[in-house]
Amino acid sequence: MNAAAAALGLFVGQKATDATALVPDLVLADAEPEADAAALIALADWCARFSPAVALDPPDGLFLDITGLAHLWGGEAALAADLTARLARNSLPVRTVVAPTPGAAWALARFGPHGTILNPEDAAARLSPLPAAALRLAPEDAAQIARLGLATVGALGAQPRDQLVRRFGAGVVLRLDQALGRRREALTFRRPPTPWFARLAFAEPISTPEDLARAARDIADRLCARLEAEGRGGRRFDLAFHRLDGVILRQSVGLALPGRDAVAVARLMIPRLDTLDPGFGIEAVTLAAAGVEVLSARQVRLDESRDIAPEEGIAPLVDRLVNRLGDDAVWRAEPHASHDPERAVRRRPPLSPPSVAAPGGWDPERPRPLRLFRRPEPIEAVAPVPDDPPVFFRWRGAGHRVRRAEGPERLAEEWWRRSFEEAGPGRVRDYYRVEDEAGGRFWLFRDGLYAAADPPRWWLHGLFG
Repeated sequence: MNAAAAALGLFVGQKATDATALVPDLVLADAEPEADAAALIALADWCARFSPAVALDPPDGLFLDITGLAHLWGGEAALAADLTARLARNSLPVRTVVAPTPGAAWALARFGPHGTILNPEDAAARLSPLPAAALRLAPEDAAQIARLGLATVGALGAQPRDQLVRRFGAGVVLRLDQALGRRREALTFRRPPTPWFARLAFAEPISTPEDLARAARDIADRLCARLEAEGRGGRRFDLAFHRLDGVILRQSVGLALPGRDAVAVARLMIPRLDTLDPGFGIEAVTLAAAGVEVLSARQVRLDESRDIAPEEGIAPLVDRLVNRLGDDAVWRAEPHASHDPERAVRRRPPLSPPSVAAPGGWDPERPRPLRLFRRPEPIEAVAPVPDDPPVFFRWRGAGHRVRRAEGPERLAEEWWRRSFEEAGPGRVRDYYRVEDEAGGRFWLFRDGLYAAADPPRWWLHGLFG
């Protein structure tokens, strides 16, 4: 229902026939809850230009946590005015309130004057004359409270707390305490909130690649300066360009180690800006740091004989590879205690420390191939004696004559991962390390124990390089 319908005395929940009887030329449209929810989510994402912490309040509300951000606009009133003006230009009427608690903001936005800036010490006095429904009560509780004559928040708060709990349950008292700041309220944000956030707004929209790159460097300098002042570093930096039409263009870069080098962060972001479409122009850019950790200052280059630190050597290379190829494409192998070759290694982040539960390393007496296939590939092999290594095998259509061989190394599957009936001699593998005449080294195995009635099955499981 829009403002014109409300001015004519119509109300939400009224029957359509009664409403059209009062207003014959009333325009009706079918409700679309799914579309409304999608629009609210889109609006929440758009509001990321004002705060990285935005929570949904369906069906028609949003909570923005602007703690520590108002100075970027010149104060809370200027921030609220900017938000209101931008939405008005897009034909979206809005009522904004700045309050110390979500409950107080919700109450004043719906039952108080638009544009209120509420100080914490004035919360009780400003909320007191509002109707009890302003506390976000359940409909049945609000109806019963109204029948008892407790018309306002002040009247409700003046009642003994034990009687309120006994009559209405703990929910009414909880909502009252949350609105007045006596108890904290947890909100579910669209994205994990972070205090490590920077914003740049432009007097005129920008669109050229050079301007976008300059903006990325400037905002990286601003945020990394804060991180350095606090002795911290971030593992991921989320860059967002806010277009004039409300579209948000996002880019994220990750670091193998926590860092705060603005030059390095900008160097990772800039090559990916060519894929962005600035449209009619970019009006603001924001940058948020995630995975922020304590990062002590470290003096380098005083002792040239020491080992090169990861952040000076391999870490920048890892960062470039990860941001170009993806997180899943760059990793290191870590030993894992298992009899199965497929389970004897785990993927770990490239520069992460060894796991506490990881073994000390692979057994040098039982080397494993540098490249282990995801699934063993079948081969045709010729062995003079069943328990001997093959003298010749064919893989992917090419023949290989074996020059040297080691083995067998007998491995059995971990029976405790299967039922007793599934475990047995058929689950045994005899592995051989072989080298062909061309110098290629392969890891082969014969599946199952030898049986005269069944021909042996041979597989290639990996390459030694």
